[in-house]
Amino acid sequence: MTPAARLQAVIDLLTEIDETPRPADAVMSAYFRSRRYIGSKDRTAVAQTAYAILRRHARLCWWLERMGHPPTPRARALANEILAEGKAAATVKALFGATKFAPAPLAPEEAKLANELDTHTLEHPQMPESVAVECPPWAEEPMRAAMGDRFAVEMRTLLDAAPLDLRINPVKANRESAIKALARARITAEPTQWSPLGLRVQGRPPLGTVDAFKDGLVEIQDEGSQLVALAVAPKPGQQVVDFCAGAGGKTLAIAALMKNKGRVVACDVLAGRLKRAAERFRRAGLHNIEAHPLTSERDPWVKRHKRKFDRVLVDAPCSGTGTWRRNPDSRWRQLGPGLEELVPLQANILDSAARLVKPGGRLVYATCSLLPEENEKQIAAFLETHPDFTVMPVAEVWAEEGAGTPPAEGPYLRLTPARHDTDGFFAAVMVRKAEEEPAEEKVAEETMAEGEEAAEGEG
Repeated sequence: MTPAARLQAVIDLLTEIDETPRPADAVMSAYFRSRRYIGSKDRTAVAQTAYAILRRHARLCWWLERMGHPPTPRARALANEILAEGKAAATVKALFGATKFAPAPLAPEEAKLANELDTHTLEHPQMPESVAVECPPWAEEPMRAAMGDRFAVEMRTLLDAAPLDLRINPVKANRESAIKALARARITAEPTQWSPLGLRVQGRPPLGTVDAFKDGLVEIQDEGSQLVALAVAPKPGQQVVDFCAGAGGKTLAIAALMKNKGRVVACDVLAGRLKRAAERFRRAGLHNIEAHPLTSERDPWVKRHKRKFDRVLVDAPCSGTGTWRRNPDSRWRQLGPGLEELVPLQANILDSAARLVKPGGRLVYATCSLLPEENEKQIAAFLETHPDFTVMPVAEVWAEEGAGTPPAEGPYLRLTPARHDTDGFFAAVMVRKAEEEPAEEKVAEETMAEGEEAAEGEG
């Protein structure tokens, strides 16, 4: 493809993203599937440019508003070429109408826009901080509350593209053997900083064609997500529930940590996702997982299995603010429930799932959010109404597991892109108090013990 044809493809892709109520990555996948004639290098270039424009959305739109121009896909693509890519206005204008597959010639107002943007850069001294760091208005106040004086640092890190992390499957491999298997496919991978099961891969190799992936030696999973699974600290032979299993990433990690022993129940209200996850379970060689669709968080199955499980993970639906590096469009496009709906939903899910935890068992609440409303405040509200649960500090979990220095201070696992180079995650580990035996049972046991001691003495 010529540079002009690539630019038109970017404009087409941005248009579909704007008009389709689905996440940008899903729209992109569908776009390229229906255009098999676009080669791999061109697909990569078009996708990278489209993602870059999504990451620069607020700044590009600030400039367009300043110039009195609507933020159409064409205008954003044009502004990106000049402001972010540093191309001269004359060079960019020449791409429009240049060839058969080029964008249509510029209208007079578009040509004027290009001239006015010429020699400017993406950021401007008069640009508000929230615009410069791409923070949407709805998230600014809670993000500032969460980050304090690190607001700008964390938000700027969220503008970067996320790295590609893998988790080894300990049922089939260790780090060394996985690294060697990937090297045979000319993929360079290094151990991650925090997760003992993680590998960070250089570049964006097509993992779907690699034997190490097809044979279940490795799974794609952000290091932060791996640490949430490690916080569950499941033991072989235990009974575990992943209450909001989704595509099954953490379910896989938990089942592998249990060495294929015991039982892991993957639950979700979206049965289709569980069905698709079954292929991942099979590929990993894990047979201690069973899937159970739920009609809602209050499904009768929960009541029937009260206090039956050693570990219950609630990976709650959330705003996803911690994943903005991967999903830059989600800052600006509300494709699911907003914060005002999510917070009560999370509380209801947590309350229901807590019923599954046996005395002495653990309840782990997790989100991929950075907002206190979905994290610390949610846990505080839960503990007020559930006095039989107490928080187990993350340092105690790590010490118990022999996992070395925990990646976060304080009672909770709180990960941020700038501090940990992972997606943003939160996890709280809570322990249900062990039930005391009824007094009459204690008396009976003591009497029996005294009788046994007397018999031994006589012998």
